[in-house]
Amino acid sequence: MDSEKFGAINWATLSELLPSAHNSLFFNQGQCCNAGSRLFVEEKCYDEFVAKSVERAKQRTVGDPFDPKTQQGPQVDQDQFNKVMGYIETGMQEGAQMLCGGHRVGERGFFIEPTVFANVQNEMKIAQEEIFVPVMSIIKFKDIDEAIHLANTTMYGLAAGVWTQDISKALAIANNVRAGTVWVNCYHVFDAAAPFGGFKQSGMGRELGEYCLEHYTEVKTVTVKL
Repeated sequence: MDSEKFGAINWATLSELLPSAHNSLFFNQGQCCNAGSRLFVEEKCYDEFVAKSVERAKQRTVGDPFDPKTQQGPQVDQDQFNKVMGYIETGMQEGAQMLCGGHRVGERGFFIEPTVFANVQNEMKIAQEEIFVPVMSIIKFKDIDEAIHLANTTMYGLAAGVWTQDISKALAIANNVRAGTVWVNCYHVFDAAAPFGGFKQSGMGRELGEYCLEHYTEVKTVTVKL
């Protein structure tokens, strides 16, 4: 399964943004096909958002998934754990700034600290590849045009999120981002009547909604010359 890994954060209050932005990524240990791990933040509020995002990530409770107090469990297996640690190492080698996390939690199991990278460039491996992990890549943008360009510069296009107080800006981004689902001021909101699926390398067809019925329909053509 593929994901767009995109969140556009701009023109809204940080108190509203932070919970949604973090839930869009850290949900299910980041092991979610449409995890919002590629986060675009407008430059005028970039530093403040990064600081508060790091603070929030440090407060997350990692541990036993059967403990009600736990907010983040383990990666699924040793292979995924190794893959995550490899991406984190690559992110630092390519010049991204790791501000928190990046290490194993405990000595048993496959637990990884919630990780936040700042000063990420869109062409970096951690921003372009699907790693399905609790690693947030925060990328700076200047205006709507740049945000849309950066969002579309990827081979994936499953889902995107836009947070803004200006509905015209929200619709401008939603209409131009090449993603099969775009949420505005929310994330991970599904309805049985709303089709879900991606563009580009993010799968084929749709599930849910009327469009999913096409997958269960076999069409026959009969041509008769009279």
